[in-house]
Amino acid sequence: MKNAKLIADKLFPDVLNIEEIENKYPERNLPADKFVTRAGPSPTGFMHLGILYTCLIDERLAHQTEGIFYLRIEDTDQKREVEGATKVIVDSLKYYGIMPDEGEVELGKEVGSYGPYKQSARLDIYRAYVKWLVENNLAYPCFATSEELEKITNEQEIQKIRPGYRGQWAIWRDKNDEEILAALEARKTFGIRFRSNGNFENKIKVFDMVRGQREMSENDLDLILLKSDGFPTYHFAHVVDDHLMKTTNVVRGDEWLSSLPIHLQLFQALGWTAPTYCHYSPIQKMDSGARRKLSKRKDPEANVQFFTDAGYLPVAIVEYLMNLLNSGFEDWRKANPTLSYREYKLEVKKFSPSGALFDLNKLDDISKNIVASLSVDEVYNMALEWALKYDQELAGLLTQNVEYSKAVFGIERGIPNGRKDIAKWSDVKTEIGYFFDEFFSTKTEQNKELLTGLNWDDVALATSKFAETYELNDDKDTWFNKMKAVATELGYATNGKDFKLEPTKYKGQVADIAKMVRVALTGKTNSPDLHQVMKVLGRERSVKRLTSWK
Repeated sequence: MKNAKLIADKLFPDVLNIEEIENKYPERNLPADKFVTRAGPSPTGFMHLGILYTCLIDERLAHQTEGIFYLRIEDTDQKREVEGATKVIVDSLKYYGIMPDEGEVELGKEVGSYGPYKQSARLDIYRAYVKWLVENNLAYPCFATSEELEKITNEQEIQKIRPGYRGQWAIWRDKNDEEILAALEARKTFGIRFRSNGNFENKIKVFDMVRGQREMSENDLDLILLKSDGFPTYHFAHVVDDHLMKTTNVVRGDEWLSSLPIHLQLFQALGWTAPTYCHYSPIQKMDSGARRKLSKRKDPEANVQFFTDAGYLPVAIVEYLMNLLNSGFEDWRKANPTLSYREYKLEVKKFSPSGALFDLNKLDDISKNIVASLSVDEVYNMALEWALKYDQELAGLLTQNVEYSKAVFGIERGIPNGRKDIAKWSDVKTEIGYFFDEFFSTKTEQNKELLTGLNWDDVALATSKFAETYELNDDKDTWFNKMKAVATELGYATNGKDFKLEPTKYKGQVADIAKMVRVALTGKTNSPDLHQVMKVLGRERSVKRLTSWK
């Protein structure tokens, strides 16, 4: 364009003053080793686990360096925006304790001096910088129709060449001023494109925090910066915002790695210093023997609401994500069981280049350890809070039997290697439901199957004989000696060693008798300490269940 300023004035007759914008966003004056990071989720639906993953990385990198972590809502794709999605983002970060220092910390309430922190409220800022690019012949209006763009793509496919709006295919790149002004006069729809000076054959060196130094091709595409609806593209908006908000480190999924030359080129064109980028591999799953990204459509656990509904503790999810990020976190946690995960220093260089695999069993193990560390009152209150929302039947029993419920939760609690049966509050009914007669049925076909391989006649004898001698105040040694006595009477070895030495002499061993008693009482082959279980059940309930097998 020969008269770029004239064209720019026609396109944007009234914009903000760039110098005033720059003055509004001064340098943060932080030491170089302190990170300023941002989470930039789009309000396009539910809170994806991958977004939480990114936010955790951003928060940790900022706060472990005593820097700043801010939340920016990137809502420039108006067609995909879902009503209420911003609230989901804000509430989710608060729920998981990943709190930003700046941004929309509560719905409708922004904190910080570098806002607005919602991109839809920053349109005047983007227009000002787009106009500057047009004035300096670094951008131009493109009036190409969707039909023309489709024709270009089809022709490139036919010729089997790299697709994209570039070079000879950039049909509005070299239009003269008269043609542009005529199109404006005719009120044709347009977007603003970047005028790339790159050559795809040239290589540039880029640095990534995860992958280190590498070479990539220069960008030669004339990308859209401002769409016809007046909203910027991600490419342009994040460059402007990261510059003004003084972001030092950008964390994002590796699907954006191929766009890095574009973004570095934009920073250079605008005369700004680019932040350091960190492209991590997203959380993956094994599917039919192959890895794939966690999918919004296929995987319920992609939605963080899945974990809330199931009753996982927020800290359990965060600790699991820390495990995915750094393999060394697990050993650190074992060595520091009482410290907050925030005491661990996250190391980007230890991120898996191929991506971490989601493992629900691993999450359950981590969560069980955390639940096991809670007090009786904490477990009771949290389980009740979940049940009041998700399981009214369970909530009713917990509130009607407060002391009894706490006694149930108290078994093996607060001791080394104590019970680890509850990973999430939806496990409560399954794991301890047998303590409540409303959830327990004795001598069911399922219970009988648990005793497959044992002498069925001995089951009724063993349980009833043990019931005859059981007293609620028996200490554990007395309790176990009575079980040994039943074993001896029925021809079972009183210890595993004797049984192994002379297996033909005995029907089995005392562990078999204990299994019969356990199944009769709980309907399970595994439970917390059986002696304590019987104390909480009480003598009357215990005897009734044991004698029902006659």
